[in-house]
Amino acid sequence: MHLKTTSRSIHWLLVLALFLPALARAAEALPSWNDGPSREAIIDFVEAVSAEGSKDYVAPAQRIAVFDNDGTLWSEQPMYFQVLFAMAEVRRLAAQHPQWKSQQPFKAVLENDQKTLAASGMKGLMQIVTATHTGISTEAFRQNAQRWLASNVHPRTHRPYTEMVFQPMLELLAYLRANGFKTYIVSGGEVAFMRTFAEEVYGIPPEQVIGTTFASRFQDLDGELTIQRLAPLTHNDDGPGKPESIEAYIGRRPILAFGNSDGDLQMLQWTMAGPGRRLAGLVHHTDAGREWAYDRQSGVGRLDKALDEARHKEWVIVDMAKEWNRIYPFDQETHP
Repeated sequence: MHLKTTSRSIHWLLVLALFLPALARAAEALPSWNDGPSREAIIDFVEAVSAEGSKDYVAPAQRIAVFDNDGTLWSEQPMYFQVLFAMAEVRRLAAQHPQWKSQQPFKAVLENDQKTLAASGMKGLMQIVTATHTGISTEAFRQNAQRWLASNVHPRTHRPYTEMVFQPMLELLAYLRANGFKTYIVSGGEVAFMRTFAEEVYGIPPEQVIGTTFASRFQDLDGELTIQRLAPLTHNDDGPGKPESIEAYIGRRPILAFGNSDGDLQMLQWTMAGPGRRLAGLVHHTDAGREWAYDRQSGVGRLDKALDEARHKEWVIVDMAKEWNRIYPFDQETHP
């Protein structure tokens, strides 16, 4: 009897020795995520594809993870931050363009005429972005963006825009990289704008940032070499443009993708259409108190068709209010 008891004790000690490290790793992962379906699904997926010998094992070179930016990695309300930057640039540059005082949509920006600005729609928005993002060198644009990010704060939180990032998503990026994933941004945002802060804020280097792209031209002006940004838009990295750019720039189909809006639907579909185990996730903005609550009727980050498909196909849908105990890095209190 004593020998049997000892044998059983040794058996369970060996079992614990095998499983305790895995349990400890799981406990340490994603601390700003409450225990729930999203956290569980992510950890199960990552452990399955990164464990050698697992039937779902994926070689490190194929562990590609892609993320939208606006609304997925940082907030996007009350307006996309890049649009706020573009409008600030219109006001800064107005003295050099006196015609803007009477020319729409620039006149609406200078007069803070939100009704006229909204009525100008996407066409007006592209006029504003093109006027402030092109006609200069890449280096000059980068300096303009960095200056704005360093000297402006969000109208609601009064925090720098680069602090309006989601702490749980920063943890997810770090967790994936610690498990052999290569993380990319694939966003409708303009690529040069995102590259000014992505490496410092997300740990994602410029070569792994993919976005909407303007034409460019190499110039040699009396020995001064520059890349000039030109007005024509060469790629709109939204909707079907996302899987197209993934194919063009990465050349591998991701095994994990995260977004938050209908503009991310095709990227999620493309990711899930490949063979083997995969994960698609949506950040669902449900927390009006700590962030914002919006989906189907929102003019910014509308989540409608993608939400229906995610529910139908049982993708990961992160309920921000329930599943994140902390939203921003500067949050002091956690939310159970």
